Amino acid sequence: MRAISVEDLKPGMILARTIVNPDRVVILSEGTLLSKAHITRLTFLNIPVVYIKDEYELSQNYQAVSAIFNRGNAFLKEYDNILQAAETVFEQAGKTGKVPMDAANRVVDKAYAPLSRSSGVIDYLYEMNHLASDIYNHSLRVSILSGVIAKWMHFDKKKTRELILAGFLHDIGKSKFPQRLLDKRVENLEGEDYEAYVQHTIDGQHILNGVAELSDGVKLAALQHHERMDGSGFPFNVQGPDIHEYARVVMVADIYDNITTEREGYVKQTPFAAIAAISGGMFQTLDPAVCVVMLNRIKDAFLGSKVVLSNGQKGIVAAYPNDYAAHPVIEISPNELLDLNEHPDLEIVEYNPK
Repeated sequence: MRAISVEDLKPGMILARTIVNPDRVVILSEGTLLSKAHITRLTFLNIPVVYIKDEYELSQNYQAVSAIFNRGNAFLKEYDNILQAAETVFEQAGKTGKVPMDAANRVVDKAYAPLSRSSGVIDYLYEMNHLASDIYNHSLRVSILSGVIAKWMHFDKKKTRELILAGFLHDIGKSKFPQRLLDKRVENLEGEDYEAYVQHTIDGQHILNGVAELSDGVKLAALQHHERMDGSGFPFNVQGPDIHEYARVVMVADIYDNITTEREGYVKQTPFAAIAAISGGMFQTLDPAVCVVMLNRIKDAFLGSKVVLSNGQKGIVAAYPNDYAAHPVIEISPNELLDLNEHPDLEIVEYNPK
């Protein structure tokens, strides 16, 4: 390994030692493949020097790793590799009405679970803006994000795995949907199209009920991920105590991905818009036990990130004024801080601009 100044870091380098702050909180783990966002964050946190793996340690893998990163990063490469497996699971479910559980379990254990533990996973999920909003991509992302939330909530290994599986299968009822419905937001559906959309939750549970090895939580996540704590959701207007814990996690992951993904008639928004929406709903429509943990942890991931505001100003995410603040404080310059909670006319329109 060798020590290197943060200002000399390049995307694609690999950390040789874990970086911790004075409170012994891990900033980045050993083995992290550094992205531009990681380097920006280290600079913001005033980390002077880090240790990276040298060419000897990387040996024959060095050029391969560099090539992977030039395409995007290792996370995205692995994501692309497993997308076909996700598509196969949903296609077979659509044709037969049964889930090929051997394939589903294999992809959860070999890919989704490891990806949910990846350092920088939130940044990487957002970088997938070029990927389609189809059921395979959406379910894959919700699966990974559900695993991240489970980790943040300190769920045990069994519950975390079940939540990753629940996130993957939550929309299995859409496996027979026509593409025109998959591309639309539920808010834009009317009449028979809306009724068909609502039905996917019931169809999903029906498909999963035929799989004896699945827990009730996984099955109920498919049925209840569009329910809301105040009873305003669908398909049965179920309220808080009757919504399964897995469904409460998956609904938050589902909302986050829907807001940050582009689809017909809807422009992809930044993670900060998703944070604001989740923050706004956590004491009414969403479970605060899930939201508080997620928001506190995900906000940390954005500190030091570069952003562009709707008025054209550029800055860095400096802090959140309190645990329940929907919007961050932006450092426009060393002498100018802008609390977006006090400026409702401004919003973040770009996150980590290229």
